[in-house]
This record gives sequence, C-alpha cells and structure tokens, in this order.
Amino acid sequence: MSEKKTAKSYPQEFKEEAVALVIEQGYSVPEAAKSLGIAVSLLYNWKAKFEKEKAGLSLKEDERDELKRLRKEVKNLRMEKEILKKASAFFAKEMK
Repeated sequence: MSEKKTAKSYPQEFKEEAVALVIEQGYSVPEAAKSLGIAVSLLYNWKAKFEKEKAGLSLKEDERDELKRLRKEVKNLRMEKEILKKASAFFAKEMK
C-alpha cells in the first residue's frame, strides 16, 4: 500500500523567519531551506510572496479576509436597498 502525502502547513511566523534568513541574513535559498528542513521551491515561493506583499502587489492574509467580508457586506446591503426600493414603490402605489 502506498500512503498519500499530505501537504504540511507552516505557521506564518515560521515562513517570515525563513524568508528573513535569505533577505536579511544573506543565506542563499538552498542553504536556508536545507537548514530548516524544507523544500527549496517552497522557500522560493514564500520569498516571492513576501516580495510581492512588500511591493504592494498582493494582499496579506488579513487584508484578503477583510476584503472578502466587505464584499459580502456590500452584497447584502445592495440586496436590502433593492428590497426597500420595491417596498417604498409598493406603499407609494397603495397610498394613491
């Protein structure tokens, strides 16, 4: 029987420290990845994501969550607005 590999999840703090080894302390990506026991490609991905966030090209996790929440809220408010428009039109017609 072969076992399925599950993707290991790393805490955000670990990712930031791993990227800091490369950016701030001058380690190469392969050196840092080997010392941390992670795949080189994984550290390259984290580094690229960090650089995009720093340049303002991508959203951080909390920003993404807030954007999702705000979009949902806007959708609900638009729906409520449409209901109120229809209700006011209905009552205006009834008053005549």
